[in-house]
Amino acid sequence: MRAEMEAIVDEIKQAISLLRRHLDWDQALVRLEELNALSEGPDLWNDPTKAQKLMRERQNLDDGINGVKGLEQDLSDNIELIELGEMEEDESVVTDAEEALRGLKEKVGELQLQSLLSGEADGNDTYLEIHSGAGGTESQDWANMLLRMYRRWAEKRGFKVEVVELTDGEEAGIKSATLLIKGENAYGWLKTESGVHRLVRISPYDSNARRHTSFSSAWIYPVVDDSIEIDINESDCRIDTYRASGAGGQHVNTTDSAVRITHQPTGIVVQCQSERSQHKNRATAWGMLKARLYEAELKKREEAANAEAASKTDIGWGHQIRSYVLQPYQLVKDLRTGVESTSPSDVLDGDLNKFMEALLAQRVFGGDPVEVEDIE
Repeated sequence: MRAEMEAIVDEIKQAISLLRRHLDWDQALVRLEELNALSEGPDLWNDPTKAQKLMRERQNLDDGINGVKGLEQDLSDNIELIELGEMEEDESVVTDAEEALRGLKEKVGELQLQSLLSGEADGNDTYLEIHSGAGGTESQDWANMLLRMYRRWAEKRGFKVEVVELTDGEEAGIKSATLLIKGENAYGWLKTESGVHRLVRISPYDSNARRHTSFSSAWIYPVVDDSIEIDINESDCRIDTYRASGAGGQHVNTTDSAVRITHQPTGIVVQCQSERSQHKNRATAWGMLKARLYEAELKKREEAANAEAASKTDIGWGHQIRSYVLQPYQLVKDLRTGVESTSPSDVLDGDLNKFMEALLAQRVFGGDPVEVEDIE
């Protein structure tokens, strides 16, 4: 077998090994047998919600196991064909099998990507909150740049973006914004972006053209579908109404249509001002609070996400997950994975997939966060 094919075979074997580890192979086989037995039970559909959850788990597990088995069989078959073709000096058989292995490598990559987005809420729509840090106009302008970056990323993927809340800055930019992003695996992709983002550039607001460092944060939480029950005691919540700011027409800006809900036990605050009706804004805000409480519960189960939640205490130095340097050189660097881009303009225009994929792979396939030195 030629060196190129040996390398491809080794890469496929390594990928299959990672997929097996992600599935917890032996335990997955046992669990699938249990689910198959339960799915044949006569009382299964007495509780439709529980039955749907069970069947969804069974299907996902079955797809994962059969996907890996199929890869292993295809790999074995094509290796045998190459060996047979070489023994019989049949170059056409060898060529066909080598081409099949190249296709198998792509198929493995697709299956790995699917496994990255197999979390409990990964398939859900998502809320994205952006908040400017300390620094006035500088950080507020940076928050607005982040808002545009995520909108561009979402639009490139064909996702639908709705503005739930937006508070303008005093002179430029925004103080905060909340987007509702709808699309397949929206939360699964964006959950990697929670954290503080640092910008270094020559300030357009500094008459002396000095270099400034600005911080803004992005926080992600999934839209909770009706199958997930979240109990909220209304007596634990404080509800405030206020006048909406920004564009929206005379009615929106002259009545107390905006709604803010504070969940006092957790300190979680949500707000909505996108609708003319206070009633509609209130309903949306309750949905957002439900999503935030669900996301908080998810984070309790994930150590890495707990670390991110702790970083919410300060939007500033020492808490950033990614640095974007525009001057004196051009570089974007993720401080969790070490992934870099020398084209900040592309990143700020929504080219984020490689950053997201790297962290998802780190979380799914194991390995501790790498020690990455920040950039000046």
